[in-house]
Amino acid sequence: MSTENPQAGGAAAPLLGLLPTVGAPAPERADAARNRRKILDAAARIVAEDGPDAVTMNQVAHASGIGVGTVYRRFGDVSQLLWALLDDRERQFQEAYMSGPPPLGPGAPAAERIDAFLDALVDRVGEQREILLAAHSAAPRARYHSGAYRVMHTHVALLIGRLRPGSDSTLLAHLLLAPFSPDVVHHLTVEQELSADRLKAGVRELLRLRA
Repeated sequence: MSTENPQAGGAAAPLLGLLPTVGAPAPERADAARNRRKILDAAARIVAEDGPDAVTMNQVAHASGIGVGTVYRRFGDVSQLLWALLDDRERQFQEAYMSGPPPLGPGAPAAERIDAFLDALVDRVGEQREILLAAHSAAPRARYHSGAYRVMHTHVALLIGRLRPGSDSTLLAHLLLAPFSPDVVHHLTVEQELSADRLKAGVRELLRLRA
């Protein structure tokens, strides 16, 4: 992450508490909401193209067409902006699998929803891999105590319970989510150069080994 702002220099610390259970954002004026959306979308593009270290408040302001003063007032510094970006993406992801259209959302059989969820999780972790990896490196076990993980785990456990009544769905959900740790995804996608499609196919194959 950038050290453009002095408070952003110790980037790992603000990332320790990333990804709580997210709810509806606080109400805000329509113009403020539009500006927030433009800023977050611009930050997401920069992260996707050049990684989180390339993010600066000036660059985000330029890419979003929003004044740099407004960017600072809304987010404070780069670390807070990246935190907000992850929170925003997590909110979108949760909305998709909890209330979005099937098969990711309600209305499809449990097996189809599990497949859709794992596919979406590959994309989710891949999209934000570098920021999630920074958080994981700073506190490897924090992932399992975050609100986001607890929500995902509960969701997957419920689907497994429907698919396999009587199974130890709580344990199986932990095991099913384990490969999606940011360090594992980093190893597979960067060091092993595997595509997202190959990861998705591999997860499907793994689930069918003892079918």
